[in-house]
Amino acid sequence: MSKITQWLVLGAIFLITLLLSVRASWAKPNVNQMLTLHRHDYPTPTAIAMLEPQVPVASEAVEYITIDGQAIKGYYAYPQDMTKPLPGILTIHEWWGLNQNIKAMARRLAGEGYQVLAVDLYNGKTADTPEQASQLVQEVANNPFGAEANISKAYDYLVKEKQASAVASLGWCFGGSWSLETALLFPQELNAAVIYYGGEVGEKTAEELSTLEMPILGIFGAEDSSIPLETVNQLRSTLKKLDKNAKILVYKGAGHAFANSSGQNYVAEAAEDAWKQTTKFLNKYLS
Repeated sequence: MSKITQWLVLGAIFLITLLLSVRASWAKPNVNQMLTLHRHDYPTPTAIAMLEPQVPVASEAVEYITIDGQAIKGYYAYPQDMTKPLPGILTIHEWWGLNQNIKAMARRLAGEGYQVLAVDLYNGKTADTPEQASQLVQEVANNPFGAEANISKAYDYLVKEKQASAVASLGWCFGGSWSLETALLFPQELNAAVIYYGGEVGEKTAEELSTLEMPILGIFGAEDSSIPLETVNQLRSTLKKLDKNAKILVYKGAGHAFANSSGQNYVAEAAEDAWKQTTKFLNKYLS
């Protein structure tokens, strides 16, 4: 091998390594900060998860990806009277995992007239304590490419297998960050993105955000110590400068996870209004 060839090979290896390290940092959360935020929190159902869907809903576990020989099952919910493909929503769980509360939220969204696939980024695991949840988040952070593949297959499932006429991403907390990641994975294909207090929004550059073509709804709490108002305002300002179709809502008196379907931080008034804003947004851009 000539010296020129050797240098070319080494250069290519360096470039690939650099790109991988940059891409891997996109979705790496501050796990210690999350653990501090949720140190007194447990995945108990909140009022928003207890509400019944507006119309009768059917649901089932579906296999949408295989990882290391293990079939990963998501939770698929849809109106019982669905006779033709409806718009789809790809929902991403909070840091507790795909538990019964997230499934209840999927059914409630389906009751609004959508087919909903709640993904599982924890490969069948759920958490009952903050310590367990932080470990599961760390596992995802250590393998962001696996999570991306998971979400990509979930998107394909809705579009190709279920023939969804349009698709939005929606996630809370940990899932809020991944809702934005989903938008970055499908910057032109995704029809809308809803981000409930995703902690990684402040790490996105204008160059990254410039690729987004879909309408964006961001929902945050004014008292959220993990996402300072300065960060939220910077996100709003950047999206405005980029001339993006984005609406950023900040709820006074609400902290982190105020609209989560499970946990101790639920704020009813803010959560109920955020739900109204979410369904209005989805109806506008998915219909």
